[in-house]
Amino acid sequence: MQDAVAGIDLGGTSTKFGLVTSEGNLLAYNAIPTNSNITYQCFFRQLYDHIQELKANLDTGVNLLGIGIGAPSGNYRTATIENASNLHWKKDVPVKKVLETYTSLPTVLMNDADASAVGEMLFGTAKGMKDFVSITLGTGLGCGIVANGELLLGQRGHAGEIGHITVFYDGRECACGRQGCLEAYVSAPGLVTTAQDLLSQKNTNSVLSGISEEAMDAKNITSAAQQEDKIALEAFNYTGKILGWKLADIVASLNPEAIIISGGLAKAGSLILEPAKRCMEDHLLGMFKNKVEVLSSSLTEKNAAIMGASASIWKELEEERAYSL
Repeated sequence: MQDAVAGIDLGGTSTKFGLVTSEGNLLAYNAIPTNSNITYQCFFRQLYDHIQELKANLDTGVNLLGIGIGAPSGNYRTATIENASNLHWKKDVPVKKVLETYTSLPTVLMNDADASAVGEMLFGTAKGMKDFVSITLGTGLGCGIVANGELLLGQRGHAGEIGHITVFYDGRECACGRQGCLEAYVSAPGLVTTAQDLLSQKNTNSVLSGISEEAMDAKNITSAAQQEDKIALEAFNYTGKILGWKLADIVASLNPEAIIISGGLAKAGSLILEPAKRCMEDHLLGMFKNKVEVLSSSLTEKNAAIMGASASIWKELEEERAYSL
């Protein structure tokens, strides 16, 4: 019988979950819609039933040791999801309390970006590193910070909100309600806004001109850039430059060994990473130049979020085991 934990990626639309060993092997995974129109108690009861079903369908026996959850607005210190705008549940959802009632298994809840950082440390690109920053580029910009081998949480559990540092004080409106946040520029929606702004400003032939504002997304901008479309390439260059500019600030503040980039927008690869690296180096203090790597995540898109969530509970279990010896 194998020891494993359940890793859960709780999103506003879908919830992905899987069974993961301490070596980072994903034994099985599945996904269900995130139905926040029912009570959170009912939803988590159903989710645990699906995890049990996943476990039962494996050919080999599994000893389930714990549950790790990554969720937007998840707070490790309070073990609650706080004010999640994409969920219809009440203000604070006591996830750990509910699941431990149903399962009697130790449960860890983390902000999804923090979970991603722990996943990189245990199973991914940052394995063996003590000081690094993990940045997730998707609908938003998430960030997890590891310093001296420990995840930096902050007093209230919200450290690492780098997506909401200010780029331009009178800039674009951000989903958080403020203006000029990094996330409003460096994210999938930010890339779309940049491409649309460029289309309206420039008299340049572009394959993007034939795509409506509603249909335009990061995927078709990436495809256009790969076809050497000038507007798409300029949109990526602008996005990458702003990312690199702020990465230089992060390096000055935290002195990391590396910055790990993951998420859907990161799949554009060199289109965004190359301008980001160049701009970061241009803006670094002399003492940091050519000393900080910007790397792509080695965790695959299919299991990255699940692996991050499972890593959070494996880390907790290992720390408890070491403490009891």
